[in-house]
Amino acid sequence: MEAVGVAPAPTGLTEKKLLDLKDSLAAAKASPASSPAAKWAVKKKLAGGDAGYVLEDVPHLTDYLPELPTYPNPLQDNPAYSVVKQYFVNTDDTVTQKIVVHKTSARGTHFRRAGPRQRVYFQLDEVNAAIVTCGGLCPGLNTVIRELVCGLYDMYGVTSVVGIEGGYKGFYSRNTIPLTPKSVNDIHKRGGTVLGTSRGGHDTGKIVDSLKDRGINQVYIIGGDGTQKGASVIYEEVRRQGLKCSVVGVPKTIDNDIAVIDKSFGFDTAVEEAQKAINAAHVEAESAENGIGVVKLMGRNSGFIAMYATLASRDVDCCLIPESPFYLEGKGGLLELLLDVGLWLSQKIKDHFKKKHNFPITLKYIDPTYMIRAVRSNASDNVYCTLLAHSALHGAMAGYTGFTVAPVNGRHAYIPFYIGGAVLEAKASSQKDLITEKQNKVVITDRMWARVLCSTNQPCFLATRTSRT
Repeated sequence: MEAVGVAPAPTGLTEKKLLDLKDSLAAAKASPASSPAAKWAVKKKLAGGDAGYVLEDVPHLTDYLPELPTYPNPLQDNPAYSVVKQYFVNTDDTVTQKIVVHKTSARGTHFRRAGPRQRVYFQLDEVNAAIVTCGGLCPGLNTVIRELVCGLYDMYGVTSVVGIEGGYKGFYSRNTIPLTPKSVNDIHKRGGTVLGTSRGGHDTGKIVDSLKDRGINQVYIIGGDGTQKGASVIYEEVRRQGLKCSVVGVPKTIDNDIAVIDKSFGFDTAVEEAQKAINAAHVEAESAENGIGVVKLMGRNSGFIAMYATLASRDVDCCLIPESPFYLEGKGGLLELLLDVGLWLSQKIKDHFKKKHNFPITLKYIDPTYMIRAVRSNASDNVYCTLLAHSALHGAMAGYTGFTVAPVNGRHAYIPFYIGGAVLEAKASSQKDLITEKQNKVVITDRMWARVLCSTNQPCFLATRTSRT
């Protein structure tokens, strides 16, 4: 298994020295052999400080529109915020990527802290915001939409917010939907997305033309890693054309496989809903002679839902995830254990027991994937989605762009697209490796996976396989 690593922070930077490498773009363009990954490298904004402090800064509208005027943030007159001791985030506040360090460690990589700023770069009657949802369904999508709309209306007095129907292709193939606090009032009580969604349909030129034609100057893009890659390309084109338009990503993946961030919205709901499937399988297995229950949970290449659902349930006898190798046949293999516990691959299990005389089994296979994706978000995810939406719109109003918003070590932060997994489109294998390296995966040498092994009493196939060779 490949380890997911973060490049070490440079340490030879002078205090507060801005290393905005975007000025090297001309040199990069002059070299046709430059890879897309290299192009991203020269667009990073880094600020250095003492003791190895590095700020991975996010783009700002003034990077290419330096004469933009600023205005007082209307939150200072909002009665709801009158009890808040500190209205606004300090401009120097940052969030550290790594909180467990040694006394001799460098301070490492930091991200700009999310939250309202004292000055904003949009007049209230100037804002024309758009919201789009892309990719698969996930609990909490409607909550994010609702809180973006209500936050813009209630906190900033913005009254022009539209929804883009059907994902990216909706920018150029469908009409927009007016969104108001009244129209989105109850949507958080439903699963799915009121805007509709789709995969693909990304046409950068048509999307940016649509933004210009409709006068949209804030666009909130809710979706997973592929969607955020598309958002990064939209930001690049918006910047190239010199448009005053903040492009903001809200990361969405039910699998919790986005690197850097603490967790993605919908994950808590997914784990909670997975309990129902596990409980059903447990009842079926206990009620039948030689009963076996098999539950398939989603996760793509990451086993977080299965791992956390196993720990929460305590009824699971064997948890198999993509990150952990296992084998079925032979001494110490999974099939040998099925006389006592038994979970995995329905057909393999049936074939195995067909070979055993006088040992009929009753196997129930449960796949709750679409049931989990389509439910409404639970209370925990509702609160989380609210914080994500508010952090996103605070960043856009403050003039930041080309970023995704998420919690890092418990504090919401603005993360550049290129760190959040969004890189320019490329077909080169090296570029694909970059994307893979950004994916969050279960670390099977970590204590959390050890807790799963203790809970299930299943063997550590890695250790067993090593001892057998």
